[in-house]
Amino acid sequence: MIPPDNSMLMLKTVSGRLRELFRGREKNADGVDAESGRRSLLVVDDEESICFSMREYFSQHGYNVDTAREMEEAEGLIKTTNYKVIIQDLRLGLTRHPDGIEIIKLVHQRSPGTLIVVLTSYGSQEVEEEARRAGADAFLRKPKPLSQVAQVVQGLIESPRARAVQA
Repeated sequence: MIPPDNSMLMLKTVSGRLRELFRGREKNADGVDAESGRRSLLVVDDEESICFSMREYFSQHGYNVDTAREMEEAEGLIKTTNYKVIIQDLRLGLTRHPDGIEIIKLVHQRSPGTLIVVLTSYGSQEVEEEARRAGADAFLRKPKPLSQVAQVVQGLIESPRARAVQA
């Protein structure tokens, strides 16, 4: 008998309601692939392990997931793809300036309906306020379990006007 891997154990702990949401009940919303019915999600983080784990988790829950580890890569994807949700870090690489603020502004110029979740360990009160002013819908501090990030994403999709979630 082959022992189950950790991803299968995580899947079993997700509630049925959350699982249904990730399967893509809304087929005609912005950021939804017309052919497959899967929502499009972009993860922007300079840490490869975060990009990998988010891609695996959200792919298993019904999303088409792209990842970007640099600002230029994120900008290119944002210009060519309409995402339902973007989960992003504020600082990419060794820069002291939070690049993620520029990404938030770009997204809101190109696709105001895209939901933005900031997931960062560089979260001072001033930076959080700046991210909210730029248009972030939720601001989460690392580390955060994937299931909690998914619950925030679910809440935003179900109630997109409930802006600026903090955790």
